[in-house]
Amino acid sequence: MRSRFETIFDEAGPVANTEENEGEGTTYRATITRAGKQWTANVRDLPGGHVVQAQGATWREIKKNIADCVFDVLQDKPDTVAIQVVPADPEAAAALATVAAARSARVHAEQAERDAVRRAARLLIEKGWSTRDAGGALGLSHQRISQIVPRTTA
Repeated sequence: MRSRFETIFDEAGPVANTEENEGEGTTYRATITRAGKQWTANVRDLPGGHVVQAQGATWREIKKNIADCVFDVLQDKPDTVAIQVVPADPEAAAALATVAAARSARVHAEQAERDAVRRAARLLIEKGWSTRDAGGALGLSHQRISQIVPRTTA
């Protein structure tokens, strides 16, 4: 039987930055407005002074359309491009920023929990605890402890 603490190990943790991808790439800001049933996005500050505009019927559609327009203008120039989509309405932008910050905090908290559990499991096993006892103390199965701290033969 799996404990509720097991699920945190079922999800991939954040991807660590490597020297290969550090510092590369550019983020462009798309400002989105809604008029009636239509969304409109504008991206300024593109290379060569280009400004692009796109429209869409839904939030997902406008994100795709503005990305397509930006990529058409860039024509493979930066290796990594990110487009930050922000509503022009300050209240909506603040609400979405709050959600993004909460999600980011959750990801970091989950990684901190995984790291703490791994350190604790390793310590307990090194101190001679069985995988069952370590699992019981950490609220995990003995199988999960075996995954976290594989036995080595020396």
